[in-house]
Amino acid sequence: MFEFFDHTADLGLRVTAPDLNSLFTEAAVGLFSMMTDDLSAVRPNLAVPFTVTGTDREYLLFDWLRELLLYADEHRVLFSRFDVSVTDSGLSATAHGEPLDPARHELAREVKAITYHELKVEQTPAGWLAEVIVDI
Repeated sequence: MFEFFDHTADLGLRVTAPDLNSLFTEAAVGLFSMMTDDLSAVRPNLAVPFTVTGTDREYLLFDWLRELLLYADEHRVLFSRFDVSVTDSGLSATAHGEPLDPARHELAREVKAITYHELKVEQTPAGWLAEVIVDI
């Protein structure tokens, strides 16, 4: 589950999930839900593999979302589905989506960057919690 929260000229993303794989998956879904009003309109026709190394979970989340954002910007694609496996040394994932089609994809806002500001990934009694602020 994810939700957005306002943050001075930026936008925050708060994610809760029962495990790390789901947490990183939901964070990616949340990121692309910030960009488009209807993520369900993005067909999972294209599969792009990602590998991100790192042992610090907060930096791993930052790097994961940054890689997705950079790829989406460079290749003009939107992703709507993610298969993520988090390990002690990083993550491997496949992002599914399609090229941006302005006739079908209504863009909600431009996400310029992922920030380190108030970045959080922590285990709670209910599972996992992540918070990330994006520059819009």
